[in-house]
Amino acid sequence: MAQPIETQLRQRAGELGFCELRITTASLPAETGQRLRDAVDEGYHAGMDWLETTLDRRVSPEAMWREARSCIMLAMSYAPAMDVMARLEERSTGVISTYALGRDYHDVIKGRLKTLAGWLAAQTAQDVKVFVDTAPLMEKPLAHRAGLGWQGKHTNLVSREHGSWLFLGAILSAADLTADQPEDDHCGSCTACLDVCPTRAFPAPYRLDAGRCISYLTIEHKGHIDREFRQAMGNRIYGCDDCLAVCPWNKFASQAREAKLAARDDLVSPSLADLAALDDKAFRTLFSGSPVKRIG
Repeated sequence: MAQPIETQLRQRAGELGFCELRITTASLPAETGQRLRDAVDEGYHAGMDWLETTLDRRVSPEAMWREARSCIMLAMSYAPAMDVMARLEERSTGVISTYALGRDYHDVIKGRLKTLAGWLAAQTAQDVKVFVDTAPLMEKPLAHRAGLGWQGKHTNLVSREHGSWLFLGAILSAADLTADQPEDDHCGSCTACLDVCPTRAFPAPYRLDAGRCISYLTIEHKGHIDREFRQAMGNRIYGCDDCLAVCPWNKFASQAREAKLAARDDLVSPSLADLAALDDKAFRTLFSGSPVKRIG
């Protein structure tokens, strides 16, 4: 007797290097979309105008693709072997966010999602669409509803098995698949992620003011960074891991197994003086294949 298609999906996902696969319906409750609208109304999206312009499509998957019935959420761990916070003490070297120390995760994950989605389409004779952080899709709320984890007080996904170090990918399908149960919130009274933020980017638990977030300021923000944030940034030059790194649930995370996501030695603690001397060609050569190259 053939195994249920959901079981086969999980097996194939594991063979492709994903650590978890969970399924939910291709919909989000109205309150999820309203929280996003509220954040935009309050200006917490800062200079990310695309959040506002795609708002109507972003509030729920079926608003983007009417035929969608199921959402398959997948996770791939990038849990580091090193103490990422220790690099902040080496003031002559730059700190690049852990997720950007290896190959660009878009390149690593998307091809494997397409392989899995192609198999699913063949089995169900239904259309599929693949997403890796490049479309108006709220991956973290969908991952929460699918049971991959919950959105912590830092707004990122947290897993009891894998901590905070997870890349997410999504497959929307026109097929009706059996949904998994959502995960409960296990943050409790802990506020470690809020307390550690050097720029006080969290106006309240589960709320992020992107305009104060070092990840936004060093990646998305265009123009000069306000003096108010410069000392707090320290030697962080691309992203910030602080709120992720201090999460107590990381004690259950195992080091990432995907070799392509492993940290490159030359990017772990690069000399700030050497980086400042790079011309355009040298910059592109150094960061070839890295997410850092995207900012130019």
